Amino acid sequence: MKPSYTFGPDGAVREMAIVDTFTKLIFGEETRYSDLELRIIKGLRSTDGNVTLDDHREMGIYLRALGVREMIKLVSQVQAGMASGHIPGRGRTGSGADSPLSLGV
Repeated sequence: MKPSYTFGPDGAVREMAIVDTFTKLIFGEETRYSDLELRIIKGLRSTDGNVTLDDHREMGIYLRALGVREMIKLVSQVQAGMASGHIPGRGRTGSGADSPLSLGV
């Protein structure tokens, strides 16, 4: 059974699941990542061009350097992207000129 904080009633990934994944990256946990955590990591790569090509360790270093406000904003952006289906993990992918990611939404 998945923890109740993983998905909301609408099926969207909850912020807490994203925060937990970011925490694993920050502390460099070498454990296996679940399918959901890997989708969240893909969402992070799609949302923030600074980590697109980074490995997990480098992503953790980047996340560790963010301020609190930046981290909160990034969590919200990853969540919104996954919920809209424009980031890998749900629905359609955001490619092309009409993608919210290319429009800066």
